Amino acid sequence: MNYDIKDIKLAREGSLRIEWANQSMPVLNRIKDRFEKEKPLKGIRLGACLHVTTETASLMQTLKAGGAAVSLCASNPLSTQDDVASSLVKNDKIPVFAIKGENNKTYYQHINSLLDTRPHYTMDDGADLVSTLHSERLELIDDVKGGTEETTTGIIRLKSMAADGVLKYPIVAVNDARTKHFFDNRYGTGQSTIDGIIRATNRLIAGASFVVCGYGWCGRGLAMRARGMGANVIITEVDAVSALEAVMDGFTVTTISRAARMGDIFCTLTGNINVIRKEHFKVMKDGAIIANSGHFNVELDLGGLDSITTKRRKIRTFVEEYILKDGRRINVLGEGRLINLAAAEGHPSSVMDMSFANQALSIEYMVKLKKPLENKVYPVPEKIDMAIAREKLVAMGVVIDRLTAEQKEYLASWTMGT
Repeated sequence: MNYDIKDIKLAREGSLRIEWANQSMPVLNRIKDRFEKEKPLKGIRLGACLHVTTETASLMQTLKAGGAAVSLCASNPLSTQDDVASSLVKNDKIPVFAIKGENNKTYYQHINSLLDTRPHYTMDDGADLVSTLHSERLELIDDVKGGTEETTTGIIRLKSMAADGVLKYPIVAVNDARTKHFFDNRYGTGQSTIDGIIRATNRLIAGASFVVCGYGWCGRGLAMRARGMGANVIITEVDAVSALEAVMDGFTVTTISRAARMGDIFCTLTGNINVIRKEHFKVMKDGAIIANSGHFNVELDLGGLDSITTKRRKIRTFVEEYILKDGRRINVLGEGRLINLAAAEGHPSSVMDMSFANQALSIEYMVKLKKPLENKVYPVPEKIDMAIAREKLVAMGVVIDRLTAEQKEYLASWTMGT
């Protein structure tokens, strides 16, 4: 079995951590039990480019239980948990190509190693796997029948490919499932981003001016958690409706140019490029802390920051201090990459339980389709989304009402009024 990981001797620690995560993933565990009996993915080769975490390990075990030949690489150079990668290789015999802190060259070598397994289905988080397949490995494209995408940034890229007519196979947008983005993006990103910032800096959140760039689901979650810890939260936005919602939610909303002078801690969550730029770094307070929890580090103009810097040093494990020409210090966390995975452990497993249940069931859905989908980006079927929500409620011990026959008739009728 071909693989590339840091150290196979880390497997025992990784196995224990995977077991711990599994205890909070009841929906995925139910799917795994069924997959073991039914083997719906038998004969399928599946290549996954995801964050290599304990929760991802549970998903890989589920897919393998369903009969798939699974291989895994990292979707971010800093998000890999090396002990988890080791456990998957040693204990589950799953090829993994991921090392925490790998450079850009190794990152893409690992993606290509994954593609060497000639997957029938891809599972992506950010669309680097799909992009590499379409740009460098087109000789493999005829083998690929479909794929899934985990995150907002990836969906944007894939919809652009589909609009340009270059997408060669259908993708199910797992990110857009309600049981994914309502919970994973809001509660998962909110908590894990705060966790990453605190682990990296050990700074007090209460009393700090905390600038959140972007008020999508991820931004909403972070703003909510930062306010809950006592921060003065400032929102920057380009979307008028999202900005209005932030105002109505009680936050201060302004431009990044103004916020740059006000903030103690900044975090971008937009999915766009150069959100915080050189002109903003120039006016920040001495000691300002800069983080990103959007998918790629391009949200921060680190080249622009470097151009006004006289000295750089690593002052803490995940903190790089940029000393500007006037002596002010700007602290960038986790190289500008996803701080919740670079310095912490990513989303809690109880949240990823729903996200990865969507992944597993979406792959099963595509495998079982009798009529091939067109080369477009599709939503997760509503039936799957609702089934996951019901399973999660059962696992939480929550009982809800059902519509009566009379209520169903009323909702379907146009003749019954006041």
